[in-house]
Amino acid sequence: MSVTETRQHGYQFSQQQLEQVPIGASKDQVDFVLGTPSTTGTFDGEVYYYISQQVKQTAFLRPRVTDQQVLAVYFDKDERVTRIANYGLQDGRVFDFISRKTPTTGSELTFLEQLLRASRMSNPFGS
Repeated sequence: MSVTETRQHGYQFSQQQLEQVPIGASKDQVDFVLGTPSTTGTFDGEVYYYISQQVKQTAFLRPRVTDQQVLAVYFDKDERVTRIANYGLQDGRVFDFISRKTPTTGSELTFLEQLLRASRMSNPFGS
């Protein structure tokens, strides 16, 4: 009989937390409500990325990523929230669960694809 273990790695957020960070909120408010991001980027302003993944492992087999999410909070030059997106993988493509759209090509998609693909190959959150 094999035992399967499921673990959550990275940032876990609630809908209540997201509601406390509306469009137009300050960067200080985002820092207070969501905390320190997993990583940041700059595309026409700063972006905070909060990364999480779910990993399953059966007995001595290699762990397998079964779900991953990237919450992206976009800021303008005045450090105000302009957009929030919750990216994940749906049918092997980057997908925004908030707007329910697949992003078009561009620097953002390339960065997110690299980020999500890299996290599937290695666990960025440690064991």
